[in-house]
Amino acid sequence: MVAPRDNEDVHQILADAAASGTPLEVVGRGSKRRLGRPMQTAASLDLSGLAGITLYEPEELVMTARAGTPLAEIDQALAERSQRLAFEPMDMGPLYGEPENSASIGGVFAANLSGSGRLRHGAARDHLLGFKAVNGRGEFFKSGSRVVKNVTGYDLSKVICGSYGTLAAMTEVTFKVLPAPDKTRTVLIFGLDDMRAAEAMSAALGSPHEVVAAAHLPASIAARSSVSYVSGAGRGVTAVRVEGPTPSAEHRCRALREELARFGETEELHGMNSAKLWREVRDARFFVGDPRPLWRLSLAPTDGPKAISRIVRALQGEWFYDWGGGLVWLAIPISSDAGAHIIRGAIEGGHATLVRADAAVRAAVPVFQPQPGPLAALTRRVKESFDPKGVLNPGRMG
Repeated sequence: MVAPRDNEDVHQILADAAASGTPLEVVGRGSKRRLGRPMQTAASLDLSGLAGITLYEPEELVMTARAGTPLAEIDQALAERSQRLAFEPMDMGPLYGEPENSASIGGVFAANLSGSGRLRHGAARDHLLGFKAVNGRGEFFKSGSRVVKNVTGYDLSKVICGSYGTLAAMTEVTFKVLPAPDKTRTVLIFGLDDMRAAEAMSAALGSPHEVVAAAHLPASIAARSSVSYVSGAGRGVTAVRVEGPTPSAEHRCRALREELARFGETEELHGMNSAKLWREVRDARFFVGDPRPLWRLSLAPTDGPKAISRIVRALQGEWFYDWGGGLVWLAIPISSDAGAHIIRGAIEGGHATLVRADAAVRAAVPVFQPQPGPLAALTRRVKESFDPKGVLNPGRMG
């Protein structure tokens, strides 16, 4: 384990690694180390020592922090000023047996982690204004700035987000924040099957009521919720969220209940219960402590029920929907390939990521969706331009 104290340490370590061709595992705070293919590396570059908020301008809705800063520290600082990360980054640690709130802000952007708020506010990459990093050549560089409308140079934020530390080790990130809503309300619809739930979510999202999030929990998943209205329903639960100033949120919630009543019985969750439910959905809490392989499917919202129907003809499993049906979390029985061939054959144009499985399974099958030839060639060229010797998280993505 190599633990740099500042940017210069990271620069020197990676320059030495590049010169010698020494492969390194890049680690923020370790909450996602089991996401991706197993790696063979000589050492771990531990960035947790690069911590602390270096700039926060609430009036300008911008914050800068060192990459190893705990996400919990970021959230606390924002909450004190009634602000938040609107893309609602997922806390993946508990899925791997790690403590809650152990993620780093650098890791959030490196993995492009986005929760239910992505539906309205965009992904993590849409909130990253700039960063400082050292690439696999041992070169220090920076991209972006502290302003939202910055058009200078290449938009490397879109490249670095979702690269899982395979292109560069970020040392500092600058990102936009947004005001927290005054009120949050969630409309629950009971008893819908997957197809009918997809119709209800589509109707809600197509309404003029500024829906922020929509999810569907089949009966077996809903029963695991810590919210009694959900766990005690004894049937599937579809959830639709609105937020904003108190009068507006309450009015839109009432209007949604009236419009969605044609789908079935409805109920309403207020602030505390709404927050609980959407944390469970965001973090896939229903599968914490579950030994089964866990998949994350991204596809067109209306395609989710059809894909699941094809998959469960061959595999038993449990699942739920987020992002209005565009994101499906699927747990299946343990097997040598985690059902990869069946699942990827069923999604027709979507993406399937094996989020959790034993190391042997992750070594045997592609963890991330295989890319078509031209895109794979472009990806290789990007990787070679940032890290020609493959010293950063080698093999993690493929």
